[in-house]
Amino acid sequence: MALKIRKRDEPWKWGALVIFLGALLFSLVVSGLLLAGQGKDALQGMLILWEGSFGNLWALEGALLKAIPLFLCSLGVAVAFRMQIWNIGAEGQFALGAIGATWMALSFPHLPWYGLMPLMFIMAFLLGGTWAFIPAVLKLKLRVNEIISTLMLNYIAILLLDYLVFGVWKDPTSFGFPMTPEFTSGAVIVGIGTSRVHWGLLFCAVVGTGLWAFMRFTRLGFELKASGEGARVARYAKIRYGLLTMFVMCLSGGFAGWAGCIETSAVLNRLQPSLMVGYGYTAIVVAWLARLEPLNIAFGSFLLAALRVGVENLQLELQIPAAFGVIMEGMILLTVLAGQFFLTYRIERVPLEGEE
Repeated sequence: MALKIRKRDEPWKWGALVIFLGALLFSLVVSGLLLAGQGKDALQGMLILWEGSFGNLWALEGALLKAIPLFLCSLGVAVAFRMQIWNIGAEGQFALGAIGATWMALSFPHLPWYGLMPLMFIMAFLLGGTWAFIPAVLKLKLRVNEIISTLMLNYIAILLLDYLVFGVWKDPTSFGFPMTPEFTSGAVIVGIGTSRVHWGLLFCAVVGTGLWAFMRFTRLGFELKASGEGARVARYAKIRYGLLTMFVMCLSGGFAGWAGCIETSAVLNRLQPSLMVGYGYTAIVVAWLARLEPLNIAFGSFLLAALRVGVENLQLELQIPAAFGVIMEGMILLTVLAGQFFLTYRIERVPLEGEE
């Protein structure tokens, strides 16, 4: 018998779910082997990971807190990826959004929340969108690869944030630590009831629903998806590809900017370097795992956020390196991407020539 690759007559109906669960199981098995290689009890480690991710209310609240900025960054990345524009700059756009929100919070500290909060969200969207607009113009006018330009702008954004918190915005009462003064009550997004989860969760639901409706029911959303087939196809269909590219990049950066605004306001209540924990990079993983669909992005964001919380618990309990969580994320992504092959193709056993 020989093996032969054949294209499926129609896509594998439940393939995406099977591949995702298989990738998750594979990554857990490999993670267990890595733990065993360090002399740890692999089974105990997986139980600690589960307990830290989903085992109690505190863990679930922690996962939701991390899922909020991750969801918004992932939405932004997915919008750009829909047009095959590879925006790797969500991390920098996240930082610029945080800077914009902080700028308004420090400039107008005496405004009530209903006056200050809109200013913070508007400025966060504008600065995040502007940071993404730069590589869009470079791509259209100078043919600069957007992967390189967005990636390089990440480093500039993070250094700009450091410059501000170490310099002009540094709190004189912080005993030398790099951070801004704490925000006034009007600049803080409060929690829902007595839980640690804040109202940014509702904002995510509104934004996600709005983006889904925009992509499904508007002409501009249709043009955006059609442009994903390539610039030549878009121009042949009389779609203004250049204008649409700039719009999509601004929208993508604006979503990441909102994530920075919410994280700064609701979680830290000030701007400081510890804000930058890699949500913009993890968003790329989430967007691909979710196949760029908003509902799937919500699920993927919560899952990877829960994974982060669980790995933090694992670090405390078993003293493992911080890179363990990044390894798990990478394995899940690579396995899912490799598994996409089986959505379109299947492997069959066929008899060799001369055999019955």
